[in-house]
Amino acid sequence: MCGRYFLIRDPAALARHLGAANPTPNVAASWNIAPTHPAPVLRRHPATGARHLDLLRWGLVPRWAKDASGAARLINARDDSVAVKPSFREAFRKRRCLVPMDGFYEWRREGARKQPYACALRSGAPMACAGLWEGWRQPDGSWLRSFAIITTGAAGRQALLHARMPVILPPEAWDPWLSGEEEEALLALLRPAEDSLLAFWPVAPRVGRVTENDPGLLARDPEARAPPELDDPPPRFDDA
Repeated sequence: MCGRYFLIRDPAALARHLGAANPTPNVAASWNIAPTHPAPVLRRHPATGARHLDLLRWGLVPRWAKDASGAARLINARDDSVAVKPSFREAFRKRRCLVPMDGFYEWRREGARKQPYACALRSGAPMACAGLWEGWRQPDGSWLRSFAIITTGAAGRQALLHARMPVILPPEAWDPWLSGEEEEALLALLRPAEDSLLAFWPVAPRVGRVTENDPGLLARDPEARAPPELDDPPPRFDDA
């Protein structure tokens, strides 16, 4: 599961990295993005094929939903059911996206406490995670555009934290994911990232409070008793 993540770099630098063609959305750095928060999402324009970076709300609302109350439960889509589950299958066929993040958080039970950890690319580059988006017409006639992050079975050290992890797509997979049509080929892209590319480190428990949002959330928790394999130096985030 991916229930919290962070995106702290300059939006213009992020747009250049992702090859977005539209005007860059005005978005502030966030060290604690939570469900129902707006966040940048990269989509393919259906007419031109250009990449567009826009703000959507985290927590997918299916087109056929009667209301938006279930969005907080649809923040993740499993790779093994995304093509068939009613909430996601149409978006999987027609409305795939990339969800940029500098990293995400996961919690690990250690004795009587649950210790949060941050995960990021060792290089400090942004992650581009596989996602789905959907448009839902609100009662006032306006459109609510929302998204979900696709998860897959965890591998390597990530499996010490949680059984699942976001699908982190390498740059060569971005276009096939955004524009591909063959279901088998799309599903083949949904696999765990190479463990050697990732860095993990313990962070302070206050990250669990959605009201906490500051650079200190990424500092190593000095009180943590993290195993060596989950205690990497935090990366330096490019252009952050």
